[in-house]
Amino acid sequence: MKIPPSLSLHSPAFQKKIDRLFELAAEKITALDRGWDPSRGSPVFTREGRYTARGWTEWTQGFQFGMPLLVFDAAGDPAMLELGRSRTVERMAPHLTHTGVHDHGFNNVSTYGNLLRLMNEGRIAEEPWERRFYELALKVSGAVQAARWSRIHGGGGFIYSFNGPHSLFVDTIRSLRALAVAHLLGHALMGENDARICLLGRLVDHARATARYSVYYGEGRDHYDVRGRVAHESIFNTNDGRYRCPNSQQGYSPFSTWTRGLAWAMLGFAEQLEFLEILPESALEPYGGKQEIRAEFLKAARATCDFYIENTAADGIPYWDTGAPGLEKLGDWRGRPADPFNPFEPVDSSAAAIAAQGLLRLGRHLGEDRYFQAGLAALDTLLDEPYLSTGASHQGLILHSVYHRPNGWDRMPDGGSVPRGESSMWGDYHALEAALLARRLAAGGPYLAFFHAVRR
Repeated sequence: MKIPPSLSLHSPAFQKKIDRLFELAAEKITALDRGWDPSRGSPVFTREGRYTARGWTEWTQGFQFGMPLLVFDAAGDPAMLELGRSRTVERMAPHLTHTGVHDHGFNNVSTYGNLLRLMNEGRIAEEPWERRFYELALKVSGAVQAARWSRIHGGGGFIYSFNGPHSLFVDTIRSLRALAVAHLLGHALMGENDARICLLGRLVDHARATARYSVYYGEGRDHYDVRGRVAHESIFNTNDGRYRCPNSQQGYSPFSTWTRGLAWAMLGFAEQLEFLEILPESALEPYGGKQEIRAEFLKAARATCDFYIENTAADGIPYWDTGAPGLEKLGDWRGRPADPFNPFEPVDSSAAAIAAQGLLRLGRHLGEDRYFQAGLAALDTLLDEPYLSTGASHQGLILHSVYHRPNGWDRMPDGGSVPRGESSMWGDYHALEAALLARRLAAGGPYLAFFHAVRR
C-alpha cells in the first residue's frame, strides 16, 4: 500500500468522516434491532443489504450489542447505551458459558467489557451491583475460554478452535482479551483436584503458539516461508501434541495468506503488547520474563503489519487472500487502489477495518509513523464510498466484506462471480472501534484499551 505522509489524525475532514460514520451507525443499529427476530440467532452478514443469520457458531452477537455501546461512547446517545446494556443483560448470558467456541473475547469483552470500561471512565453511573455483575460475567468468560486447552509437545499449549483439539486458529489471538481481563480481576481457572490454573500463563502460552506456528518469518520453515505470512489454522497431533502442518478454513490455501486472519494477528499482537506494558515484571517471570515475551510478540506484530503494508492495494484495502488465483489477472493490484467491482477476486473491507486498528495501535506503541499512518490511510478509505454504506435501505455499515469465500457463503450480485456490496457484523464493529480509537487519540482523551475494563 501507499502511505500518504500528509494524512492527519486531527484533520477536520477526517474527523467529519468519523462523525458521519457514527451517525449512520446509530440509524442502522436502531433499524436492525427493531426488525431482527432473536429466535433466528445472531445476525452475521447481509444478503441484498439485509442482515441474515448463519448457523456455524454464534460468534457475532457480541458485535451486534457492542456496536451501540461504541456509538454511545462516541456520541453520548443515551438510547444507544440503553440498547447495548439491555440486550447484553437479556441475551448474552449463554455466551459466558459456551464451552464449544474460541470466541469469548469477541462476544463478551465487546459487551460486558465495554460496559465495565464505560463505568470505570465515569461515562455511566457507578452501581455496585451492576459492576459486580459485569465483573462476574468477565471472570466466567475468561475461565471458560481458557479451559478449551490442548497441550503442545515440549511445553505450552493453545486454546483450540471449534474444529476440535487439533486446531489452532489465528483468530483466537484476539480472544485472549477474555483471559487478560479475567486475570486482572483476580480470577483463575479451577481444574481437577482444585488445581489453580493461571489465566495469564495460558494467555502467554497461546500467544506464543500463535507466534510460532501461525506466523512465518522468512527463516526457512518451509518452501512458502515468507516473512509475515499467516496460516489461518495450524494442525497438531492430538496424541502427542506435535505440530503437523498449516491449513486454511476460510483462505485460499494453507500456503497463502487469508487477509482477515492476517488482520486478526496484527491487532491481537498489538493489543497484547499494550497489555504487557501494564503488568509487573514479577507476574511474567514464571513464563520467561517480560523482555523475552515482549520480544516474541513484537516480532510477530512487526512481521504481520509489514506483510500487510507490502501486500495490500495502494489505498489500504486488501483482497481476500494474497494467493487468490484471480489476482494475476488484475495486473499490478498492489500499486493502485483496490477495486471491489472487479470480475476476478473480492476485496475484504472487514480485514481492513481490523488491520487499521492493529496498525494504529502498533504505531502508537512503538512511536513509528509508518505503521500509524498506514492505519490512518486504511481507516480513511473505509470512511468514504464505495465502502461506507450511506443508503438507509442497506442494514450494513461497511460494504464489500467477505465471510467464507471457499464455502460460497457470500452473495454474488447480478449472476457475477465475485461477492461485493455486502456487510458483516465484525466488519461494522471493528470499523467503529477503530474510529473510536482515532477519535480519542485526536481529542487527547482516555486511551481505548480492552484492559481498561478493569479498574486499576
